[in-house]
Amino acid sequence: MTAALLIMDVQQGIVERYSGEDYLARLAAAAAAARAAGIRVIYVVVGFREGHPEVSPRNKSFAAIAGTGRFGADDPGARIHHAVGPAPGDVIVTKRRVSAFAGSDLDVVLRSGGIDSLVLTGIATSGVVLSTLRQAADLDYQLTVLADGCLDADAEVHRVLTEKIFPRQAEVSTVADWSAGLGG
Repeated sequence: MTAALLIMDVQQGIVERYSGEDYLARLAAAAAAARAAGIRVIYVVVGFREGHPEVSPRNKSFAAIAGTGRFGADDPGARIHHAVGPAPGDVIVTKRRVSAFAGSDLDVVLRSGGIDSLVLTGIATSGVVLSTLRQAADLDYQLTVLADGCLDADAEVHRVLTEKIFPRQAEVSTVADWSAGLGG
């Protein structure tokens, strides 16, 4: 198995809308453990071209930001949060929808690297993590979700997803347990 750690939507403008004690420190620890074990770290960010031509007025999730400049190339809120920023050799993938696969070249990056196992983290559990998990499962990736590497605005939704829904398609672990299992 060749694995990659996905750190998804941990961008300044998203992180500031959530609270999670020690969340960023846990993600940084997961990234450090992955790098030490030779596991590829891939950052997935949401981003749009100037004028948001990728955003349909029918898209309930993104239509409100169309034309605002949010998550465009010049938006500071689109930057990966400095507390978990990429290191040399890490990959950054830009997506145009909720799933990390939608409107991105993630599949090409994974196939090119021979990656068949994904470790998922990100904001929000009910957004990018859920959508990516479902699509990745359909694409036959082996999946692990780091429950405390995910955040959601609704603690109960996070709990139901990580305890009841995700285990149907993924192993669910914690950053500490996953990192310890890497042997590093």
